[in-house]
Amino acid sequence: MKIMNRSALLATSLLSLFLAACSEPTEKVQPPAAPLPKMQKGEIYLAPNSPKRTYVKTMNLKLTQHALLEPLAGKIVFNESVTSRISSPMAGRVIAAPVTLGSAVSAGATLLELDSPDVADAESDFVKSQANLTFATRSFNRQQELYAGKAIARKELEQAEDTLNNARSDLQRTQQRLKNLHLGAGQNDGRFILRSPMTGVVVERNVTQGMEVRPDLDKLLFLVSDLKKLTVLMNVYEVDLSKIKLGQKLSVLVSAYPNEKFPATVQYIGQTLDESTRTVQMRCDLPNADGRLLPNMYTTIAIDSDVNDQAIVIPLTAIFTEDDIDYVFVVGGAADHFHKRRVELGLRLKGTAVVLNGLQPNEELVTEGALMLRAEEEALDETTSK
Repeated sequence: MKIMNRSALLATSLLSLFLAACSEPTEKVQPPAAPLPKMQKGEIYLAPNSPKRTYVKTMNLKLTQHALLEPLAGKIVFNESVTSRISSPMAGRVIAAPVTLGSAVSAGATLLELDSPDVADAESDFVKSQANLTFATRSFNRQQELYAGKAIARKELEQAEDTLNNARSDLQRTQQRLKNLHLGAGQNDGRFILRSPMTGVVVERNVTQGMEVRPDLDKLLFLVSDLKKLTVLMNVYEVDLSKIKLGQKLSVLVSAYPNEKFPATVQYIGQTLDESTRTVQMRCDLPNADGRLLPNMYTTIAIDSDVNDQAIVIPLTAIFTEDDIDYVFVVGGAADHFHKRRVELGLRLKGTAVVLNGLQPNEELVTEGALMLRAEEEALDETTSK
């Protein structure tokens, strides 16, 4: 009986051991994650494997040139120093096809030719003045001979001398008139050639073959300009005048080439203030060597600081405001450690702002995800307060 009891006890013990072995888990239990460091106010830690980390974008801060003013509106116009508006000084009828619109012309090139009664009169006056001078010269020489022989009085000699002087003056006048009209002294055909006073392109033409022209026409006949040199006009408010100086470099943008900036230079600052708009007009030289810019294009003008006047410029997406105070987040010692930082901002533009105080070069700024980090901070504050 005792032997059976011992056997039953041994079987029971083996069965208990078997059941206990079967009840053990097949997988090892993972150790708990390391706790995040204790956070101070204004600090945020994100776990390395946190999905929120993917929403955070950063940039390294650097000093750069910055905008002095909001972009100004402007307009491209002809450069008056290389532009000529041409009318005819003589009346007449156009007898040959005028130079075509868009033609490149050099200084002295023919623009049109006139059959002009006025030119015929000028040529006739010159011929008459030449004949009168020849006659007056002979008469004076003869009077000198007679006076030497005491055949006439001195008064008659002086009258002949006055006539000779008047004839010389008249010839000089008619010669100068021909010169002003660019007519040769030997020309006698009544034709007048209107020439370009400068090198450029014919950008406006208001005359056709056979047309009668006069000096008093309302419209000019031709406008010739060197389109490789243009001017930008812009109006600057009175309060901003101290930020722009002669010789200052600007950047011009046009809708035709949205991704390009064209350099310009302040060439003239107006000397009067428009009382109605409180602005001063300024002119800027605009090189146009490739001819892509055109007069009458509207522009946007960016006015940046001098190359030696640099500041930190950050995107507006990095900034959030609390109680009228601007803040950003910067990366701390580790990539998942963020500090809330108060900043003082200057000029704000469409997508950026100039930092006056609060950030330093080479710091790492959170440019995207700042609002998410702010929400994390608020949640932490609520948890701590409980």
